[in-house]
Amino acid sequence: MSVTAVPLRPVSKGTLPKLWIGIGVLLIAAIAFAWMTTARATALYGSSDDFLAWNAGQSGVVTTESGLQYRVLEEPQDAEHPGPSDAVLVNYTGRLTDGEEFDQGERVPINLNAVIPGWTEGVQLMGRGGKYRLWVPPALGYGETPPPDSPITADSVMEFDIDLIDYVSQEQLLQMQMQQQMQGQGAPPSAADGQ
Repeated sequence: MSVTAVPLRPVSKGTLPKLWIGIGVLLIAAIAFAWMTTARATALYGSSDDFLAWNAGQSGVVTTESGLQYRVLEEPQDAEHPGPSDAVLVNYTGRLTDGEEFDQGERVPINLNAVIPGWTEGVQLMGRGGKYRLWVPPALGYGETPPPDSPITADSVMEFDIDLIDYVSQEQLLQMQMQQQMQGQGAPPSAADGQ
């Protein structure tokens, strides 16, 4: 049996420091990746406070004084906003932070004074044609008493995607309802009805 000798080329000057620098960069990248994935996992599976603290640092997320968080997905068509007692027409989807959908609707009329405080506050930030994502903290949602027979648990953060189609004031809504009732209750026939 014979052994063949393979000549090794000498290592050029500066290669060893470059190798150590490359190893260091890879190590730093691995630590950063592990920290980011751990922070996200802690946010998703930790407490609602953990999630909201993590989410506040995400791109485009704004936190209001009350703790409501939102991100503008589509800018509104106008600068006017509904008031706290207005009726709105919306498309929406409600999810938990793990992505489980618990509610959704299209072209749903909603009175802002009849929903959770997070909805009332968040929709008032929007204008017609706007689409926002809201993260409603427990204090502005259901807190410790979620609705029965719902996947929403106590102290859950709820996430909503909301499209504001239109809104009217409470007074306009009452006028429209009165007109509909008058038409439905045998209002006197008009001159055109007799012809």
